[in-house]
Amino acid sequence: MTEVSKIKKWGNSQGIRIPKKMLEMLDLKVNDSISIEEGENCLKIKKVEEKLSNIEKLFLNYDGEYEKIDLDWDNEVGKEIW
Repeated sequence: MTEVSKIKKWGNSQGIRIPKKMLEMLDLKVNDSISIEEGENCLKIKKVEEKLSNIEKLFLNYDGEYEKIDLDWDNEVGKEIW
């Protein structure tokens, strides 16, 4: 798919409008991170896959169910006593 677009002034920067159909084909959404690579007389735009933080990795397959477990902490001893 080829589309023609123009570089437009956008505040103090410049911007390129990307047709909605292209964004949908590439699964790009507003505020997605992209990388822009300079080629021979061209620019290559690629979606940057967001890396999950450790906490997101830990809960990736979490289904929302929680089973309460009663723990036997035994009696306080020594400096644990308030």
